[in-house]
Amino acid sequence: MRIEVAGSTHVGMKRNHNEDNYLVLTEENLVCVADGMGGHSSGEIASRIAVDELGEFFRMTSKDQDATWPFKMDKQRNYDENRLSTGIKLANARIFERATVDTKYKGMGTTIVSVHFAESAAYVGHVGDSRVYFFRGGILQQVTEDHSLLNDYLKAKKLTPEEIENFPHKNVIVRALGMKEQVQVDVTRVDPLENDVFLLCSDGLSGMISDAQMQDILSRTPELEKACGQLIDLANAAGGNDNVTCVLARWHAA
Repeated sequence: MRIEVAGSTHVGMKRNHNEDNYLVLTEENLVCVADGMGGHSSGEIASRIAVDELGEFFRMTSKDQDATWPFKMDKQRNYDENRLSTGIKLANARIFERATVDTKYKGMGTTIVSVHFAESAAYVGHVGDSRVYFFRGGILQQVTEDHSLLNDYLKAKKLTPEEIENFPHKNVIVRALGMKEQVQVDVTRVDPLENDVFLLCSDGLSGMISDAQMQDILSRTPELEKACGQLIDLANAAGGNDNVTCVLARWHAA
């Protein structure tokens, strides 16, 4: 199994600093995107802690599989699912701890989406409204479900396209790292096929361009680095209201 990866982040057209961070840890077949929130650059701190802690946990457990984990394993999940979930929970604990100790970081938090590629499966772990999609046979499908107030409304009742467009609290997320001492992590298994492409992004991408536009770029642009740049450029051309981060990972069976 081999993973081909490209990633990029951009401040966007309206913000003066970038609170997104991303990780490409090729030796562990791990990629992730984190979208920070909080004033005075604390969102940037939160997203950086998230990607650093998750990466470090994977490095540590790879070198020493008998190392003590900071959280109990969930018996309903396999080793790879537990490893990803635990890494994200550890990141949450570190962000919450930092915000508790240092008052200038009070209230900081971050979303996170991550994909760990094991030998026969891809495991998607996420908290918040950053997204993971996968692209197969010309079709783009969303894997994650937004932990947002808008999505809660959509599940509770049907909203018209106009109501969705004018929804007053589009940016309110109901689950994020750093909000509480403990966090619930969603983990989804995807069984990839040769040349499947996984797209991880902050809402600076998914909130500015449609899934159809993303699908069109991936259909026309097989080079991952080029596609990544085109996706970010399109989000910025649409207004670039937020920081924009995109990671693309293509699965190869051998």
